[in-house]
Amino acid sequence: MASTDKPVDTEYSRPTSSAQPHAGVDLFKFDVILRFLLFAASLVSVVVIVTGNETKFLPMPRPAKFRYSPAFVYFVAALSVAGLYSIITTFASLYAIKNPAVRAKLLLHFILWDALILGIIASATGTAGGVAYVGLKGNKHVNWNKICNVYDKFCRHVGASVAVALFGSVVTVLLIWISAYSLHSRVPK
Repeated sequence: MASTDKPVDTEYSRPTSSAQPHAGVDLFKFDVILRFLLFAASLVSVVVIVTGNETKFLPMPRPAKFRYSPAFVYFVAALSVAGLYSIITTFASLYAIKNPAVRAKLLLHFILWDALILGIIASATGTAGGVAYVGLKGNKHVNWNKICNVYDKFCRHVGASVAVALFGSVVTVLLIWISAYSLHSRVPK
């Protein structure tokens, strides 16, 4: 009796159901670490700039505080939002580690929201850095005198806070990259 089995072209055949589905690269543990670093950078930036008060006695007492500059107020507000966002998304990443079914959808949301937060952090850091630069160097063309030679402690606090916020921006870029890479690795080849 002849065999009824047909030859199978293995080059174009699909894998059997016993094959594992393509899971992609799982970088959620690294994601949690980076989100915690974003929280730490946001918190440190806010605390450093808020505690940088300094009063000098020129003819009369003249304090320097972050709330006297709209750029620094925006900086504190933006970094506070980034800190809150990082707490929420850290818990979301921890949830994704325990529940792998939501990972792909969560990665797409992370990319979109991380990009928004990056824009907020970068704009606030640039704004605060620009005002800090004018305070450090002045601007002779518009007759703005430098103030960092008088308020040196305040300027050191602002500079340190802006530097830590720049680190937070880099961390956010890394978060976007690993989310995009993880999502891309889940696409079947």
